[in-house]
Amino acid sequence: MLTVLITGLATGALYVAAALAYNVMYSTSKVLSVTTGHVFMVSCVAGAFFIGELKLPMIVGFLGAVAAGIAFGLLTEIVAIRRVLARSDEHLWLLSTLALATIIQQSIGLWWGTEPKPFPRLFEQEFTSGLLDQKYWLPIVAVGLMAVCMELFYRRTLFGKIFLAVSEDPFAARARGISTDRIRAVSYAIAGLIGGVAGFAAGQLTFAFFALGLSLTLNGFIALAVGGLGSNLGAIVGGITLGLLNATATYFFGGEYQQTVAIGLLMVFLLLKPEGLFGNKMVRHV
Repeated sequence: MLTVLITGLATGALYVAAALAYNVMYSTSKVLSVTTGHVFMVSCVAGAFFIGELKLPMIVGFLGAVAAGIAFGLLTEIVAIRRVLARSDEHLWLLSTLALATIIQQSIGLWWGTEPKPFPRLFEQEFTSGLLDQKYWLPIVAVGLMAVCMELFYRRTLFGKIFLAVSEDPFAARARGISTDRIRAVSYAIAGLIGGVAGFAAGQLTFAFFALGLSLTLNGFIALAVGGLGSNLGAIVGGITLGLLNATATYFFGGEYQQTVAIGLLMVFLLLKPEGLFGNKMVRHV
């Protein structure tokens, strides 16, 4: 059972990172981008390519993977979000982000291949390390540090307070001279940074796989729904809960029941507590 616990925490950390990326993008655009999980996939494949194929040093591979994640985050905002929001308040961004996610996934599948490929070992370590293996603790440590940094960013920096102001009332922020379009672009770059770091750190756990994005998009959204939209604490609780439940379901019933548990958890919270554990209730003024 200890193996199940550690595996659940490691995969849960990845879901936490996806939920945090959702929160960052949603805070400035009110958009739940379907490309969220694909940022992780792009950075994971980029890291495997730089280190495994080109034989570059680990630090160069890490910087390249993070740069790929940030670039894809900005590409999402420029191509799939900016023009849609400028023309309509409807949820057309769902189609635009889905289209971009599909294009990127299939393009990487054609270039990288459709079979999962092992991610290079980042540190010298025996494969018999068991629960102390780097594939478990790397994503946990990386996501934990990012969650702390995000909290400090929002609470202790002027730029973070600007983010909060745009999230609370973009019209008032714009009236005060804040460029909400620029802040939105930066938020997508930050989401790309989160995806880049987490995708690289969890590469040994997930493998470099072109279809990884869709799974992380779904599970990140479920973690977000469980914890509550807009709450980073909720993202952490929701992601870890989902990771542990998935690992437990795999251990007792088999891997084919993972998505059954995930979707079941989503349905329970949507029916019983739609706002999530730490989310705010939506009030409709009449």
